Amino acid sequence: MAATAAPHRSSKTESYTDNKRKDDVRQSNIIAARSVANAVRTSLGPKGMDKMISTSSNEVIITNDGATILNKMQVLQPAAKMLVELSKSQDSAAGDGTTTVVVIAGALLEKCLLLLSHGIHPTVISDSLHKASVKAVDVLTAMAVPVELTDRDSLVKSASTSLNSKVVSHAAGGPTRMENAKIAVIQFQISPPKTDIEQSIVVSDYSQMDRILKEERSYILGMIKKIKATGCNVLLIQKSILRDAVTDLSLHYLAKAKILVIKDVERDEIEFITKTLNCLPIANIEHFRAEKLGYADLVEELSLGDGKIVKISGIKDMGKTTTVLVRGSNLLVLDEAERSLHDALCVVRCLVAKRFLIAGGGAPEIELSRQLGAWAKVLHGMEGYCIRAFAEALEVVPYTLAENAGLNPIAIVTELRNRHAKGEINTGINVRKGQITNILEENVVQPLLVSTSAITLATECVRMILKIDDIVTVR
Repeated sequence: MAATAAPHRSSKTESYTDNKRKDDVRQSNIIAARSVANAVRTSLGPKGMDKMISTSSNEVIITNDGATILNKMQVLQPAAKMLVELSKSQDSAAGDGTTTVVVIAGALLEKCLLLLSHGIHPTVISDSLHKASVKAVDVLTAMAVPVELTDRDSLVKSASTSLNSKVVSHAAGGPTRMENAKIAVIQFQISPPKTDIEQSIVVSDYSQMDRILKEERSYILGMIKKIKATGCNVLLIQKSILRDAVTDLSLHYLAKAKILVIKDVERDEIEFITKTLNCLPIANIEHFRAEKLGYADLVEELSLGDGKIVKISGIKDMGKTTTVLVRGSNLLVLDEAERSLHDALCVVRCLVAKRFLIAGGGAPEIELSRQLGAWAKVLHGMEGYCIRAFAEALEVVPYTLAENAGLNPIAIVTELRNRHAKGEINTGINVRKGQITNILEENVVQPLLVSTSAITLATECVRMILKIDDIVTVR
């Protein structure tokens, strides 16, 4: 019986045909990961939409921060979880660009699906993506503008200016303004002591009652005299869980001694406050000494909206800390403002790590697409084909920025290509004006580290997903 030999496939070809199961696993992984990217895509850019997230504990969060959105999503599919971790990695590395990195990864996965359908081996695609990302980092570095940390204007362009004074709890009666302040942070109570065990004392004689009250007054006055003897005129009192940190009687005597009192300072704020004021916390009245005090030009109570705050300014030998007072109409707005502030501070941190700025508004991505596309034309075989797909995928950033701003994305991206082909490498989308401008001149800039990290991490994530050909579940 003669057997028919299978046709021999040329060993030189770069085409690859995988078996059905491996195709299905890889395709399902890519589709699941892309669905995560599509979920946050509409949040990209200053005109991006917000997401309302309702958690299992009935907590409601409104945000357009990619890391927050993905962190709150209950993603079950393993490959889709990788995009959640990708966003966290970008947040750790750069603090910003958490939506961008996921959107880029989603676009790369879409191109990978097309390349796989053409029979290109996953390893060939993976290696090509790696080469493209290395080249992309070189192109971005060449575009970047060096910045000195002493150049305040450049830092201000990259992040909002932080406040330089300390804001803490409300004042507790007495003086509301104190110049040439001598400040103490205390961790003991200015109130009558209590016994170590729970007990009740019944007083039936009025003379004994007077004696108890007299002892309490004497005890409190003795403490206040020791405080006043050091020259202290501002007192920050840690919140106590054992008994009242201060009583009405002690507040009365502190006010008569012209000492401004700020009570109920939380325990976890003590370290920050003492570092800011350059003073030492005092745990016992017997340790109350002048050398443990902090000094400031002014401590004052200010009315702010419906409430009041205490502001300490002109701190002598102030520690390297900053306080920012965030106000909003509700807690949802406050939480989002805090996340935005975190991103702004991370921008400055990025500039310390890598002292280069780059244009925003989709300018880096469209320039990368142009240069990588030109490079792909001189490469041979499947590598050039894969790198061209990488270049095309990067256009998702300017396309999405234009789309979210209500502009015509096709017309905008086409015009950007033309402008960059003429050498205008800093031309990008000004979403506030709704037109294409020189983004660098508009001061729309971001740290180089944000862009390079997004490209590198997105590529690594996509390569990992490509290499997975099976999912094994262990029970």
